[in-house]
Amino acid sequence: MKLFVSPRAPNPRRVLMFIAEKGLSGIEREVIDLGKGQHRDEAFLARNPMAKVPVLELDDGRVLGETRAICTYLEGLAPLPNLMGSDFEERAFIEMADRRVELYLFGGIANWIRHTHPGLAPLEQPQFPDFGRSQGEKVREVARWLDSELADHPFVAGQRFTIADITAFCAVEFARGLMRFQPAQEGMPHLQAWRDRVAGRASASEGT
Repeated sequence: MKLFVSPRAPNPRRVLMFIAEKGLSGIEREVIDLGKGQHRDEAFLARNPMAKVPVLELDDGRVLGETRAICTYLEGLAPLPNLMGSDFEERAFIEMADRRVELYLFGGIANWIRHTHPGLAPLEQPQFPDFGRSQGEKVREVARWLDSELADHPFVAGQRFTIADITAFCAVEFARGLMRFQPAQEGMPHLQAWRDRVAGRASASEGT
């Protein structure tokens, strides 16, 4: 298998963390330089017409795009340690948590950065700064909700580390790196403590 990734991009980082948590080896990596527009090259578009990373090319030539779809496939290949739920009930609650942080936290942070950060201007045309700033405000509302959740349980989806923690961590780190977002400085101590715990995991260094 071959995984197409881009350094420091948050979605590839999610998959790389997932792989590291699984202890999977033997997956070849190919770097796509977004700054040089390699995601729009004909060869890459043949694999993913959406021009997005990550992409996982299977040994039989089929291609999987979309981060969660790739992780679902890898979870099937390596069921342990379990990151997406051990039965239908747990899977449903983990997926709910993961979707919430993906749609409302991760998505909001992506829009905030894409539309306000000058470094992202070449990739996001046109930029809409007012929209980006409004997304930054909404992100803080979602982050405060997550802070309250983490006051009641140690991980995003409950009592153990799951894919929802990977999604949330990569989102927070994306905001921390480019927008200097620090939960502790914004009155979110539980989110900060959780971020620091996850940052101590071996997988947290992947994709940086």
